Amino acid sequence: MKLWLDGGLQDAASARVSVFDHGLTVGDGIFETVKAVDGRTFALTRHLDRLARSARGLGLPEPDLDEVRRACAAVVEANPMPLGRLRITYTGGHGPLGSDRGDRGPTLVVALGESTRRPDSTAVVTVPWTRNERGALTGLKTTSYAENVVALARAHEHGATEALFPNTAGLLCEGTGSNVFVVLDGEIHTPPLASGCLAGITRELTVEWTGAKETDLPLDVLERADEIFLTSTLRDVQAVHRVDTRELPGAPGPVTAKAMRIFQERAGDDLDP
Repeated sequence: MKLWLDGGLQDAASARVSVFDHGLTVGDGIFETVKAVDGRTFALTRHLDRLARSARGLGLPEPDLDEVRRACAAVVEANPMPLGRLRITYTGGHGPLGSDRGDRGPTLVVALGESTRRPDSTAVVTVPWTRNERGALTGLKTTSYAENVVALARAHEHGATEALFPNTAGLLCEGTGSNVFVVLDGEIHTPPLASGCLAGITRELTVEWTGAKETDLPLDVLERADEIFLTSTLRDVQAVHRVDTRELPGAPGPVTAKAMRIFQERAGDDLDP
């Protein structure tokens, strides 16, 4: 397995990042996960645009997106697989043991891991913790992910693959690594970015391609929605058949099934929409 580090390909078994890297010591970094199918990346331009936005939001130096593209191409070519999770990680680099940054420049790592196709539907749980829609990191895809690790572990304990958060106002926000959509009276709704959710790439495309509405939604909408589905890079559009103890029989329902079909068709027509 080959990955990209320090400007070139390296063997994964011998590649090393400093123990003083700010991404390790204080979570000072950003990342993107890109789907790679048979050696081809999907929506890479949108992912790189978001990488740059996250860097600006965190105050990191502007990433060299040409280098990131070269790194992605090199890693995908060096590691052929049917379906892969391409991970771009960009950190504050070598720094002191504290919140101050060092001056050696950022670290860029691009790696690829094998993945499998997700089932058409899944189970989710709600968690008692909240997203802070007014936080310094709101809307940024950072490596400060421990909150998601804890919530996802809770989901797994209850036989689910995702946990859903409200925000501090009690509104539906997002999952640990996904965006959430609900169907009400035949219409698709998803929380707006102002809720504190991440501007997911698959979310963005789903809104564009299905006409979904961005709507403030109370958390209890999950108790009455006709259909619920998740979107993310590796889920694409995935129906939800259980929320906590509520079963949604027949998932994917007709509206979700149509959204799944639209996404598959449009994504197949254009690998970099």
